[in-house]
Amino acid sequence: MSPGVLILIAMLGIGLLLFLVMGLRVQAFVALLLSSLFVAVAAGIPLNEIASTIQEGMGNTLGFIAIVVGLGTMFGEMLRVSGGAEQLANTLVRRFGQDRAQWALGLTGFLVAIPVFFDVGLIILIPLVYSLAQRTGKSLLYYAIPLTAGLAITHSYIPPTPGPVAVASLINADLGWVILFGAIAGLPAMVVGGVFFGKYIGGKIHVKVPEYMIIDAPEKEVAKEPPAFGTIVAIIAIPLLLILLNTVSGILLPEGNFVRNLLGFLGHPFTALLLAALASFYLLGTRRGYTQDEIQTIATKSLEPVGLIILVTGAGGVFGRVLVTSGVGDALAGVMAASNLPIILLAFLIATAVRVSQGSATVSMVTAAGIMAPAIEAGNYSAPMGGLITIAIASGATVLSHVNDSGFWLVSRYLGLSEKNTLRSWTVMETIIGLVGFLIVFVIGFFV
Repeated sequence: MSPGVLILIAMLGIGLLLFLVMGLRVQAFVALLLSSLFVAVAAGIPLNEIASTIQEGMGNTLGFIAIVVGLGTMFGEMLRVSGGAEQLANTLVRRFGQDRAQWALGLTGFLVAIPVFFDVGLIILIPLVYSLAQRTGKSLLYYAIPLTAGLAITHSYIPPTPGPVAVASLINADLGWVILFGAIAGLPAMVVGGVFFGKYIGGKIHVKVPEYMIIDAPEKEVAKEPPAFGTIVAIIAIPLLLILLNTVSGILLPEGNFVRNLLGFLGHPFTALLLAALASFYLLGTRRGYTQDEIQTIATKSLEPVGLIILVTGAGGVFGRVLVTSGVGDALAGVMAASNLPIILLAFLIATAVRVSQGSATVSMVTAAGIMAPAIEAGNYSAPMGGLITIAIASGATVLSHVNDSGFWLVSRYLGLSEKNTLRSWTVMETIIGLVGFLIVFVIGFFV
């Protein structure tokens, strides 16, 4: 390996170390920008070109991310405010029956987290877990682990949540393949890590509903009237089916075909999510008595918490652009190619390393995708392989959640767990679902 390549890779290593150290003291957005500046200066990018490189990286990323995440957040908030998430959970528990409530909760988490962020989904649905645990006398973990497994998987695997959308944007992966492989890998992972492990750990650690949560349980907004179960499922399915149909039409139909062009328009993430947002405004809002002003207020409030997520994602795009412009990405791509490790395994390992060091699943996914992007571009991989690599990165960013992850403390508080028992339950569950998801896409990768 030439000294120049070693120097470039060393710069990347120092830049990442700088990001991780600063991330402990300042916000991740600032840490990513400062790390990008360091790599740019150290790699010799002319000073008068650094600003334009940052602008290009931020603009190219946010041009896609901001629209997708913004629209997804709006229809997710309508689902929350209308009581749709709770209606979905209650209906599934009734239909599955109390004996199979674990399966219902896992599936509920999987569906709800498609439009709703992990923490919001947990806060909305945890009262149902409390109720089941009190009614049956079983450990809270028996019901909470399947729910959190479903929420965590979709949070990392299925668009329009920010993580998979950001990775797909940075490595130019098709969202249809991401959704397909996310479901193929995510559902078995939910069963193994949520249902089976939840049953096991619920028998090992008996946890009652925390007294302080009975008092401090989050107040829920009272919906005018619960929306119908079929309406909720249809609204969630609209963008997913349209995006998948777009991907399938691109494979089966010739270029220029009218149906392919129509599905290409309707199935583009912008159009699909816009239709889902409009459907939620009407079906969950106007049709059920909400005024236009109330709907506007709900949609506006939904955007408040995503600003920081969008900026962090954009900073990840800056980091990736700097790697490409500086030549560090090409050097890293050469090293990866020489290692002879499968690209899916490399993606998983890099995302895991960042996850353990940094904590946030979304930031870990964005950072890993920025590092991997030049190697993926150089490899000229197929569209299905891009989807598999995206899920491999998501899997690595899911495993080994511990004390530097906000999700760790959120679960610990709502379940009344000590740090030790949170590690034994939540951390192990996260690791199981990440490993199962990775193993599935890793095996599929041999046939793609």
